[in-house]
Amino acid sequence: MTDDHTTNPSKTVVTVVGQASRKVDLRDACLIVIYGDDLGRRIPLTDRPLSIGRSSRCDIQFDQESVSRTHCRLSRRSDHFVIQDLGSTNGTYINDELCDEINLRDGDQIKVGRTILKFITSGNIEGQYHEEIYRLMTIDGLTELHNKRYFHEVMEREASRARRYSRTFSLILFDIDHFKKVNDNNGHLAGDAILRQLGGLVLEHIRRDDIAARIGGEEFGIILPEIGQAGGVEFAEKIRKVVEAHIFDFEQTQMRITVSVGVAQWDRGFDEPDDLVKQADAKLYEAKNGGRNRVVA
Repeated sequence: MTDDHTTNPSKTVVTVVGQASRKVDLRDACLIVIYGDDLGRRIPLTDRPLSIGRSSRCDIQFDQESVSRTHCRLSRRSDHFVIQDLGSTNGTYINDELCDEINLRDGDQIKVGRTILKFITSGNIEGQYHEEIYRLMTIDGLTELHNKRYFHEVMEREASRARRYSRTFSLILFDIDHFKKVNDNNGHLAGDAILRQLGGLVLEHIRRDDIAARIGGEEFGIILPEIGQAGGVEFAEKIRKVVEAHIFDFEQTQMRITVSVGVAQWDRGFDEPDDLVKQADAKLYEAKNGGRNRVVA
């Protein structure tokens, strides 16, 4: 498969000029909603083209302002599926690249408005589907960090271990400063791009045993097993600096953001994991009230 990257003043598109070289069994191909409304929805694919858009006449409807009435079309051509943007206002993205027309590959992620779908073709489709559903129970589809549910499960586990073995761990809570202003000035799609890129930054810098999660709209938590408060503050400052220095981009727009961070260490006097969350949250608010873009412990 050959990708030809073409740039014009309005947008960058990826257009496939060849056909998929690897033959796969497409009889059970499907899309799975991994982020957005109808999370986990499975959409079987057949020989009949499927239109995707905001209109009720579309085969797959996403009622969002960022989705055009007829946004894109997915169709089968011989031994592969193709997705075509239909001149939508905000574009169709494949694996975070703005696309005009492209041959889909197993595992590709399609972003239409604020919804992300995963394309699955090969192997045991039923098994892959259930594996993906299990993954959705623990992973946030936009940022690829753990979700709030899994975050609280790990907090319970770490608190239990700390009580049993008289060990400690730290919790970092942070959120994006003035994120509403980012959305108001650049749109929610740009805000989603920032969240996704921020998730990637965090994953690049945590240890294998650390647990990073998106626990709110623009709020994140990092659990640091076996790390005391001093180590937690050092790591939090590292994250703060990495975010401040990074240039986030969406199409032709480059943006900078900062984060405010609260850090707390598990204390023997705590009864429940929520006690640690409340303390870290209080420190986060101190950071925001103290001028933002800072770490407070």
